[in-house]
Amino acid sequence: MEDVLRSLGYLCLGSRLKRIGEQLQADTQRLLEGLEVRVQSSQYPLLAALDRLGPLPVGELAQSLGVTQPGVTRSVSLLADIGLVEVIRANDDQRRRVVSLTSGGQQLVDAAKRDAWPRIERAVADLCSGLSGPLLEQLAAIEDGLAAAPLARRVEKAAAR
Repeated sequence: MEDVLRSLGYLCLGSRLKRIGEQLQADTQRLLEGLEVRVQSSQYPLLAALDRLGPLPVGELAQSLGVTQPGVTRSVSLLADIGLVEVIRANDDQRRRVVSLTSGGQQLVDAAKRDAWPRIERAVADLCSGLSGPLLEQLAAIEDGLAAAPLARRVEKAAAR
């Protein structure tokens, strides 16, 4: 069957990038589940930002990730419910909420940085190795590469080396 997004080229670039992103997130989620990690792959950037930048107000956390504040607020709420982050009111402005990792959140990030993230990064680097040329051709190569070998297979292949 014809891949309509691919055939429409630049007209559907955003939809095509979203499709690739969703596939990468789904593959990443499968890898994380295999490692018995209890957080959605889409929430790890938030945890990584807190690990890298320290406690942040919700607005600054959203800005550091380049996503909307309501999306960050939802993720923070979910992560707080499972005890990975805590939210406190800022001393200088009670309207501002500052988010930080709990000790359990820090342990999870440390384990992910050690056990999961390097594997995922190597798998995506493998997927993107050798890309060159026009953007649409590179996107096609990424899509074809994911169809041929999802991230999990690439992680297994790297581990076997």
